[in-house]
Amino acid sequence: MTQPDARTAGTTRIISADCHVNEPPHVFDRVPAEYRDRTPRLMRGADGGDGWSFDGTPPKRTYGIEAMAGRTKDEYVMSGLRFEDILPGNYDGAAHIADMDTDGVDVSVVYPGHAIFTYQAADRGLAQACMLAYNDWILDEFQAADPTRVVGLPMLPVDDGMAATTAELERVMAAGAKAAFLPGNPVRPYHDPYYADLWNAAESNGLPLTYHRTFGGKPQESDWDNVANNNFSAAGTVHRFFSSTRQMTYMTLAGVFERHPGLRFVVGEVNFGWLPFWAQTVDEQFEIQAPMGTLQVTAPPSAALGEQLFVTVLDDRVGFDLVRSGAYPYLAKAAMFSTDYPHSVCLWPNTRKTAEELTRGLDARDTEAILSGNAARVYGV
Repeated sequence: MTQPDARTAGTTRIISADCHVNEPPHVFDRVPAEYRDRTPRLMRGADGGDGWSFDGTPPKRTYGIEAMAGRTKDEYVMSGLRFEDILPGNYDGAAHIADMDTDGVDVSVVYPGHAIFTYQAADRGLAQACMLAYNDWILDEFQAADPTRVVGLPMLPVDDGMAATTAELERVMAAGAKAAFLPGNPVRPYHDPYYADLWNAAESNGLPLTYHRTFGGKPQESDWDNVANNNFSAAGTVHRFFSSTRQMTYMTLAGVFERHPGLRFVVGEVNFGWLPFWAQTVDEQFEIQAPMGTLQVTAPPSAALGEQLFVTVLDDRVGFDLVRSGAYPYLAKAAMFSTDYPHSVCLWPNTRKTAEELTRGLDARDTEAILSGNAARVYGV
């Protein structure tokens, strides 16, 4: 039975700036022959579910929390699902678009799933080969279902040298990439001068870059709730909404955005109710320390918000209330609405209803900016 297209239920365009895939078993089939016997594989776990193994041993965790779309909250499971239990929209571009239509979403910006674990693989040759294979799959298969409605995010090998990174940026752009993904936990922090060539390349090519809170790479601090080890909890999920402040603070105060005025950076799944306090704090430190002559920035750091620095938001009612108050004009310029399909906090299939509730009473221009306008101007969709 054909699902109704919920986009006809309202006139406001909706772009989800944060969705995900759960990669199909063949995602790494394109790696060179020398790596094929060592590529990550989808395997049966001890609990009877299917999960990804990156070292040939049974998976640390099987499908669950990252593939909850299609289930009611009381049917949620941490793990134990088999590949055939998850919606095809997780891994098939046409099915993903059909689920977007059911949800009333016009465009989906799609982050990786388990492929991010290549950022912490010890064999960097294999890791890069897998990244490139993933990039080919997300662009040539998934995004290709309709490039006007799906923005696939290829992964850049930032930990493997700037030559490899910028070469892959050029390659994926030639293949149709509209943006690129960076790990949330890189080996070197993003204010390091090491990244200058990447910022220059992204700026000169007009390619936006994005990282998704702590998604990808090894955590820089000890944490019992360790995403890098496939260990999730409710407490960890809450914490990760606040996990971007370090990168954002160091990048802005180190002058990354000031030196690269064409650089556009999106931080995924962090919401925006906390942004006014962050903006107040970095600007206060700018004012206090500017006379000392030690800063690498000449203007208040919060000026990057909505111009070069953006965040994706879900049903952050505090954030929407702050927009409604009119006290922080940059909030509506900096926020990109998202559904987080198919993860456990996803709004699917009630996105349009949720969006209407969240934006009730907002200025029409702010509503348009958050629901679609900001993502449209950054991603060119």
